[in-house]
Amino acid sequence: MEIFILGFFALGYLILAGADIGVGMLLPYLGRTAAERRTVIAAIAPFFLGNEVWLVAAAGVLAGLFPLLEGELLSGNYLAVVALLVGWVIRDMGLWLRGRMPGARWQTFWDGAVVGGSWTLALAWGVIFTQILPVPLVAAVMVALLFAMHGLAFAGLRLTGELRERAVRLTGGSGEGRTYALTAAALTALGVLAGADLDLAASAADATTLSLLVPVTLALIPFLVAAQAWVWWTFRARVTGPSYL
Repeated sequence: MEIFILGFFALGYLILAGADIGVGMLLPYLGRTAAERRTVIAAIAPFFLGNEVWLVAAAGVLAGLFPLLEGELLSGNYLAVVALLVGWVIRDMGLWLRGRMPGARWQTFWDGAVVGGSWTLALAWGVIFTQILPVPLVAAVMVALLFAMHGLAFAGLRLTGELRERAVRLTGGSGEGRTYALTAAALTALGVLAGADLDLAASAADATTLSLLVPVTLALIPFLVAAQAWVWWTFRARVTGPSYL
């Protein structure tokens, strides 16, 4: 059961947050002007904080239910984990600060932070996956491009007009729903392959810890899923203008 819980949160993060990471990576392509970029960011604005909760939950499950594995992953991928955290902070700083002061230079700088932070996040995840599987380091770029394609498909589902056309132009036409499903499946397969290569059973916590933490975690999952479903339902309409970011 503890393996299911870890996989649930980890795969949920890859599919949900992978979309907003991908949108951030391709922000200069999707939004050619400051106004367009603000509309593109509005496509992910209601979701990105909630999506990050899945990573926090996965990290908590890893630390509580798989403490030995947590130590191995952190020590074996120290630089990639640091890069991931730095990219995460920089990307979020860009999203929050880009609209806090007027001026083209201010917005351009923080838009650059969104793009740079998003690419850093995607490449850091790519490096971590290449270390786990293991595969050549160049495959990290392929993982990053998968995030980008996932983001394009999500942008196609969320945007309208010329902005949507730019997104679907690189994803095979108007079938953005199909593309999103395919990229989500690819991210799921990547996560499953990585999980299968880890000795999860041997690195699990002792029986006493599992008997305490597993029921608590299982009880929290329905609330997280319900909150995520509510956000998606509330903001299900396509974006037609800028948001608070």
